Amino acid sequence: MLHPVLSDDVARAVADGRPVVALESTIFSNLGLPSPANAQALDRCLSAIRRGGAVPAVTGVLDGVARVGLYADEHPRILGTARKVAERDVAVAVAQEWEFGATTVSASVALAAASGVSVFATGGIGGVHRGAETTGDISADLDAIANHPVVTVSAGAKAFLDLPRTLEYLETAGVPVLGWRHDDFPAFYTRSSGLPVPHRVESAIEVAGVLAHRPREHSGVLVTVPIPQGAALDQAELDAVIDGALAACEADGVTGAAVTPFVLARIGAATEGRSVPANLALAENNAIAGAEIAVAIAL
Repeated sequence: MLHPVLSDDVARAVADGRPVVALESTIFSNLGLPSPANAQALDRCLSAIRRGGAVPAVTGVLDGVARVGLYADEHPRILGTARKVAERDVAVAVAQEWEFGATTVSASVALAAASGVSVFATGGIGGVHRGAETTGDISADLDAIANHPVVTVSAGAKAFLDLPRTLEYLETAGVPVLGWRHDDFPAFYTRSSGLPVPHRVESAIEVAGVLAHRPREHSGVLVTVPIPQGAALDQAELDAVIDGALAACEADGVTGAAVTPFVLARIGAATEGRSVPANLALAENNAIAGAEIAVAIAL
């Protein structure tokens, strides 16, 4: 069974019932934001969670040890080269003693749940890919959210996914999808995908109540937080870039886990780097909401 090692501050907070917010490490590694934006993202997310009265807990696998909460002198390690670790890969990364495995949403949710941490904040979740009816390409993030008792806070799902089918999958899996003071399902860089969320919540206390009263003991909750208004990208421009990037994926034979970094790189180039500040803003915004929710759950 999985037994993550907790940093001292996270272990004390969990033991005392104080609020903790888990974070993935992929976004901070070479697999996520480019340098120095990845370091800025780390600093902004950690600071936002602490300002909100919670303890941040970055997840990852370091030297073959699954970790929840890192020490300051370990932060430079997660800003560098990593191997991606989804939930299915955690056991392999531990058994093979990977030097640095950067945890995705699915792995981070699993590690948080195994550590007694109830809230996880990220940028955007994976979901059902376009064309999944033939490829079967569905992110492990969805099953992780459905099968671990953790509130996942995100800016919706990545915009290049099949968002209607992603919402349908979450409904089938029994995951409550909540709009954080917002009626629409956000699409990462934009505030609305054009799809409504099933339920809107106005407060962290409501989210805590949803988690407490879910019918399935081990299921989770998804809270969708729209990117701050001033940081959002233009919808029409983004749609055109995504269509072109997905066409290039098909032409170049890019599939599976390689699609996300490929498309995000195309978005960054096409928007002349404007996607990076947008990513920073939404990650920090989600960390702020995550801390508020963690505090409410801890009451």
